[in-house]
Amino acid sequence: MALILMLLVPGAVGLWLVTGGRALAPSTARLVALVAASVGGAAAVAATVMRPVVDRAWIPDLGVRWHFEVDGVSAPLVVLTAVIGVLVVAHAFVEQPWADAPGSGSAATYLGALLLVVAGALAAFSARDAVLFFLAFEVVLVPMWVLISRYGDRHGAAARADASARFILYTAVGSTLMLVGILLLVTRAGTADLGELPSAAAGLGLGEQTTIALLLTLGLAVKVPVFPLHTWLPAAHTTAPTAGSVLLAAVLLKLGTYGLVRLPIANVPDGFARIAPVLAIAGVVGILWGGLICLVERDLKRLIAFSSVAHMGFVVLALASGTETGLQAALIGNIAHGVISALLFVIVGGLKHRWGSVDLAVVRPALREVSPRLGFALILGLAAGLGLPGLAGFWGEFLALLAAWNPAHHTGILRTCAVIAAVGAALAAAYSLRVARVVWVGDAVPDDVAGDPDAAPSTPDARSVELAVMGVLGTAVVAIGVAPFLVLSVTADAVTALVGGGR
Repeated sequence: MALILMLLVPGAVGLWLVTGGRALAPSTARLVALVAASVGGAAAVAATVMRPVVDRAWIPDLGVRWHFEVDGVSAPLVVLTAVIGVLVVAHAFVEQPWADAPGSGSAATYLGALLLVVAGALAAFSARDAVLFFLAFEVVLVPMWVLISRYGDRHGAAARADASARFILYTAVGSTLMLVGILLLVTRAGTADLGELPSAAAGLGLGEQTTIALLLTLGLAVKVPVFPLHTWLPAAHTTAPTAGSVLLAAVLLKLGTYGLVRLPIANVPDGFARIAPVLAIAGVVGILWGGLICLVERDLKRLIAFSSVAHMGFVVLALASGTETGLQAALIGNIAHGVISALLFVIVGGLKHRWGSVDLAVVRPALREVSPRLGFALILGLAAGLGLPGLAGFWGEFLALLAAWNPAHHTGILRTCAVIAAVGAALAAAYSLRVARVVWVGDAVPDDVAGDPDAAPSTPDARSVELAVMGVLGTAVVAIGVAPFLVLSVTADAVTALVGGGR
C-alpha cells in the first residue's frame, strides 16, 4: 500500500490538476497539491522503511512486469525526491509563476506539473524492470518541459523558447540512445528484471558489453549532464522558475547517475570498465570547465547551474573508479548535491524575485546587513558547495578523490584525473568566496544613497514558508555533513553486492 500511495497519489492528483482542475482557484490548487505531495512523501518514507514489493505481470509477451521495490541504492533518492516534492509545492505559496503573465498558464497546471515530475521520479527510482524504468524516466520530461516553457522567466520569451527547445532536444536524443541500449541488453539477456539482469547478462561477450555500455552511458550522460553534453542545463536553470530549478538539480540530474548505476555498472561491468577512463576524463573536464566559468559568470542563477556541472563531475569520476568506495561516493554525492543545490536555488530564486535580477555586477547592499536570514542560508550553501568539512558536500568529493586515487582499473589515468579534480575543488572555493564577497559582504550602500539609510534599496528577509523551506534544506546539509552514515549505512550492503564484495 505504501508503494501504491507513493506513486498513485501525486501522479493522479497531478494529472487531474493539469487536465481537469485548471479552473480551481490558486489557493485551492495549492492546498490540494500540498496534501497530495505530503501523502505521497509520507508513503515514500514508509516504503523506504518497510521495503514492500509490487510485482505484477504487465506485458507478458515482452516479459515486462509492473515491478516496484525500494532497496539500499534507491532508498536515499526516494526520500530526497519525496522531501523535495513537498518543499517545491510549499514554495508555491511564496512564488507564483502563473501570476507573472496572466493567461499563459494556471496555478493548477503549474502545481500539477510539479507533482507529475515528482511522481515520475519516484517511479523511476523504485522501478525494478529496465523497460519500466525507461518509461518512468520519460514521464518526468514532459511536465518539466511545461515548467520551463510556460512558467519560465517572463522577461525573456526568446530565452525561454531556446531553453525549452534545448531541453527537449538533448533529452530526446539521450532517451533514444538509452532505449536502444536497454532493448539490446534485455534482448540479449532474455529478461528485463533488474534483479535478474546482472547474472543473465554475465555471459555476454566483451564486445557486446562494451556496445551496450556505450549506448547506455551516452544516453544517461545527457541527463547527468556530463561535459560536453551539458549545454542544455545552464539555459534551463536560468530560465526555469525556482521550483523547476530545484527539481532539475535535486531530482532530474540524479536520474542520470542512478541510471548509470542500475544499468551499465550493474549489468555490463566489463564493458563499462573499458569506457570508464573516457567518462572520468569528461567528468574532470566538466569540473574544471564549470569552475572556470563560475569565476567570471555574472548571472548568479547561471553560476549555480554551472557549479552543478562541476559537482556532478565528481560523481561521474567516482563511478568511473569501479570501486565500492567510488560507488558510495557517487551515492552520497548525489544526495549532498541535491540538498545543497536545492538550498542555493531557493535562495537565488528568492533574491531574483526581490531584486528583479541576480546580476553580480549590480551594486547592492550587503545581504548580511539587510537580510541576515537569507545571508546565513547563502553562506551555508556556499560553504557546503565548496566542500567544507562538516557539511554535506565534503564527503562526496573527498571519497570521489580517494576512489579515483585507488581505482579498480586504469590506475594511471584515474590518478591523473584525481589530481586535476582536486584543482577543480580549489576552483569551487574560489568562486564560492567570490559570490560571498559580492553578495553577502556587498559594497555596503550605493554611493547615490550613502548617508541616507532610508533611501537604500530594501531586501525583505526570508520568513514563514520560505524560511521553513530553507530551514529544512539547511538542516539536511548539516546533518549529512556531520553524520554521513545516515546515507552510507543505508547504501552499504547494496553497494557491496553490486560491486561484488568491494575493492
